[in-house]
Amino acid sequence: MTIRFVESSKLPTPWGMFEMHGFEDTESGKEHVVLTMGDTDTDEPLLARIHSECLTGDALFSLRCDCGAQLQHAMHRIAMEGRGAIFYLRQEGRGIGLLNKIRAYHLQDCGADTVEANEQLGFGADMRDYSILKEMLKHLGAKSIRLMTNNPRKVQALEQLGIKVTERLPHQTGRNPHNVKYLSTKKGKLGHLFEDEDETGPQE
Repeated sequence: MTIRFVESSKLPTPWGMFEMHGFEDTESGKEHVVLTMGDTDTDEPLLARIHSECLTGDALFSLRCDCGAQLQHAMHRIAMEGRGAIFYLRQEGRGIGLLNKIRAYHLQDCGADTVEANEQLGFGADMRDYSILKEMLKHLGAKSIRLMTNNPRKVQALEQLGIKVTERLPHQTGRNPHNVKYLSTKKGKLGHLFEDEDETGPQE
């Protein structure tokens, strides 16, 4: 897998001014972005969120997941700290793609949970690949990260790539009546860590 940096630009947002860095995976043709704020090229661990694309949650305000809320909460936390990065990876539906995600949603409408739906379509529960992050971090000059995530498998995957994760920061937000089963499945079958299962609201 080869990642090529393309260009950077300013990105004004409700949370402040970010810098948007564009990257291309020259093998798959997929385009990824990193949003940064502050100086990333220091020895101090970088506050970071690795966020897989979720069109339904991030752009269409779906309440079936917690993705959109997690993205916005990460932008808020970085803005409050004044330094950090969000790696926005084009890995919709935990790596199965948008149309297969809609198929999985249909199976969930019929009673399957999020893991069962992926498996019924012939996919693994989580098909994401984080190997592209190594070159992205190198480009930013980041030596280590403080990772906003509830997913210990993500920490393990990064450490296996040689990426130093100095701290896992709980990132619980976006719980609502429509995603209770989804969050329960993420905890029970995917090993996500929720500090308080009854309250996963924003922790501003």
